[in-house]
Formats: sequence, structure tokens, C-alpha cells
Amino acid sequence: MCLFALTIKHILKILYNIFIKLYPLVAFLISNRNKKAKLWVQGRKNIFDRLKMAFSNNKESIIWVHCSSLGEFEQGRPVIDALKLQYPKYKILLTFFSPSGFEVQKNYKNADWIFYLPMDSPKNAQHFFDIVQPKFILFIKYEFWHYYLHEAKRRNIAIILISGVFRNTQPFFKWYGSFYKEILFCFNHFFVQNETSNKLLNQLTFTNVTICGDTRFDRVLQIAENFKPLEEIEFFIGDSKVIVAGSTWIEDDETLIHFLKANTTIKSIIAPHNINNERLKECLGIYKNAILYSDYIKSVNDYTKVNCLIIDNIGMLSRLYKYATIAYIGGGFGNDGIHNILEAAVYGKPLVFGPEYEKFIEAEDLIEQNGAISIDSAIALEEALNKLLKEENYLHQMGENAKIYVYAKGGATEKIMDYIYENRLLTN
Repeated sequence: MCLFALTIKHILKILYNIFIKLYPLVAFLISNRNKKAKLWVQGRKNIFDRLKMAFSNNKESIIWVHCSSLGEFEQGRPVIDALKLQYPKYKILLTFFSPSGFEVQKNYKNADWIFYLPMDSPKNAQHFFDIVQPKFILFIKYEFWHYYLHEAKRRNIAIILISGVFRNTQPFFKWYGSFYKEILFCFNHFFVQNETSNKLLNQLTFTNVTICGDTRFDRVLQIAENFKPLEEIEFFIGDSKVIVAGSTWIEDDETLIHFLKANTTIKSIIAPHNINNERLKECLGIYKNAILYSDYIKSVNDYTKVNCLIIDNIGMLSRLYKYATIAYIGGGFGNDGIHNILEAAVYGKPLVFGPEYEKFIEAEDLIEQNGAISIDSAIALEEALNKLLKEENYLHQMGENAKIYVYAKGGATEKIMDYIYENRLLTN
């Protein structure tokens, strides 16, 4: 049995090594026709030369924070901001795996350096640590790069996982999971979102676990408390009721358009998940009497009769939800599931989204607490929206339930910062 386990572990390591070699090759091969792949490849060009140049004269201690993408960054951001405030003598390196995180946040002010993470490998991990020499490491949610984590452990650098979510479908918890389980021993501590994650880690003998919830709650609370009005949006809405639909895909558009066609007095603000030219043209073709936000703000007074704005920028959505009568969250008709619902819930907005939400704890919670509705068709959406708009008390109570839920879940950042302080992982 022991020999069998060793054989499985060896095979999985071989497969992992094949994966980390094939991934960059595939990205390169499709980069001419795939914008995201092109950015992924270009972002890593001469990466170690650029890292050397950035860190050559550095005399400060480094905190390294790694996020997979934009969503994970939003989870890590409250902690990064707190670290910058509480430990000002440290500098922060922020790395991303995906272009969707890097390209949006490459100018984030509370990180001293922002880079793509070089692809995992024994050589790259060693080279990276030789150059950066971090004193402390934070990984966000579910990035588990084998060689980087083992190199951190070999060098005795403290590393914690924050906003972690574990499920029994993950390979750590399978009969063949010894290779993956070994990675988890590299972490000093796990800050997880729920009791399920805690129990799963306990089953693997890990007791260095704290249930502290999701730091995204702290992030949306931070955004709401620092809200800045959008005058052009206020002018567009006037006294009308408005549906704000965030991070939408074509399936969401096809579900929404039936209601909007039948209710022309309702205004809508559509923020597509992708804002490339093809997708924006698609939106303009579907939504009638619509205009791109960038065109609208050039001459607001010329578009007083427009009743649909298509948002063609990144960064506004979290503030747009403030103006919603009802918030529709996109992605619920796709395999990846819904996008961030907390950005709308924090403002006390009733939420509506598609049927694919089972991987999202907060969506399940909000449905249970009557702060959100899941629909599976255009007809179901129409029924839900009509009821909300006709029954004002119902609409108000759903929004209030959503807001209460978010405000009750804050505080994860404080727990993480307390742990760092109490265990002297950083010094003032």
C-alpha cells in the first residue's frame, strides 16, 4: 500500500511537471488569436531581468502577496491596505497569475511592485526567491503552486492562506491526494471562510486553521463607506427606477431583454463582463435605445431620452450598484457561475441572478435569508422583477436583508492582522 501511494505521488508529480511546461507553450501558440493569452505571454517576457532591475537597489524588507486574478485581489486588498498602514517599513510585492488581475490593477498604489508570477518550476522558484527575498508571504484563496510553496518552506519563510475555501471535490481530499496534501504543509496558517473548510483540513490533521470569513466583505464595506457620487449616472436615472446588471454575458442579456422591452419606463445600466469591441457591439444590438457610457458623458444633455447605458470601462461597477432599484448579477447561466454579489448587497439592494450559484456561499446564504432570488429563465426573471417593483415593502425588506447580511460578516481582515501581530510575523 505504501509503495502504491508513493507510485501515485510520483505519477502526479510527473503530470504536474508536464502541465507547467505545456501551459506556457499553449499560451504562446494561441497568443496571436487570443488577447488574454497574448497578455499572459508578454507579461512574462524577460520577467527575471525586470525583477532584478526592480529589486537591485532594494534595502527594505519585502512582503509578497500573490493573487490568481482580479477576484482574489479584491479579497486580498483589505489585508494589503492594512499591512501598508500597520507596517510601513515593509515594501509590498504583488503578483498575479492572470492578465485579468494584472491589467486592471497594475497601478494599484499600495503595492510597491506589481508583476506577473513566473510560471512554477524548481528553477523559477529558486530564482524568484533569490531576487525578491521576501520576509513574509500571503497567498489568496486557492493558489497552490508546488515549487514556490516548497521553496518558501525550505527557506523557512512564513506563509499564510487567506479567504481559503476547501471542498471535498478537491484533490487534497481524494485517495490519490498525497502529492497535493504535501503542498498544504508549506502553510503556517489557513484563514478559511467556513466551517466546511475547517472540517476538511482537520480531517487531514491540520489544526492551524482559523474560520474568519471572507475578506471581500471588508472590501465592499470599505468601498461603500468611501462612496463618491457619479453625477452623470444621477442625471441619467433622474426619478426613474433602474436595473443595474453587472458582469453580464450574452445569456444574461437574452434573459433581461424580454423584461426591458416590456417595461420601457424602467432604465437600465448594463456592465458587461468583457468590454472588447465585439462584446460592446453585441450589447448595443440587443438593448434598444442604448448608448455606450463613454459616448454618453461627452454630451450628457444630448441623450436625455436614452434609457440604457452600456458601461465600457472597468472600475465603476461597485459604485453603480448604489443607484440600483434592483441589482442583477451576471454569470449565473454559465459554467463558472455568478460574479461578485457583495458589491450590490452592501448597498441594501435586492439581488437577482441565474441558476449557477452553488459554488458561492454568500449566494446560498442570501437566498436563504431572503436577500436574493435565483431565476432560471426569462419568464422567471420577469415574474421576480415585477413582484419586486410592484410590492415596495417586499423590495425594501429584501434589500435590507442583503445589507444586514454583509455588515454582519465583516471583520476577517482584523482577525488576520491580529494573528500576524500576535505571532510576530512582522515587526513594527
